[in-house]
Amino acid sequence: MRLVERIPALIRELYATISQLAALFPGRRFTLDGHLVGSLGEVVAAYRYNLVLFAASTRTHDAQAPDGRGVQIKVTQGKYAGLRAKPEHLLVLHISEQGEFFEVFNGPGSLAWAAAGKMQKNGQRQISLARLRDLMRDVLPEQTIKTVGP
Repeated sequence: MRLVERIPALIRELYATISQLAALFPGRRFTLDGHLVGSLGEVVAAYRYNLVLFAASTRTHDAQAPDGRGVQIKVTQGKYAGLRAKPEHLLVLHISEQGEFFEVFNGPGSLAWAAAGKMQKNGQRQISLARLRDLMRDVLPEQTIKTVGP
């Protein structure tokens, strides 16, 4: 079994732990966010799309596609993704509590950047996953990065 194939089961364990913590401490939020979710998504995307990951926290792009395009990878459990800069290519994945990753957007970063909201105080422009799904209808098959793994 490839290491990346263990991720869904490990994520389910994390969610089970979060549920236990929430039961023990009512009123407190225990969420998977930030670096953990981003790193999980980057590893899954690298495997699934044959990407070469850059060093963590590289500005604008997280990876390089087989054809040389710079790729920004965004992963969320919520309804929005935040963009700090216009990437050459944008790959947005949604992660479920079962540890499954679903592709939401796989196309030119300029499409998402143009449709994103105004810059917020945190330096990000938000865009909803619903809007990204709509934009995906305008992405031609040759503009996507093809999957090579599950």
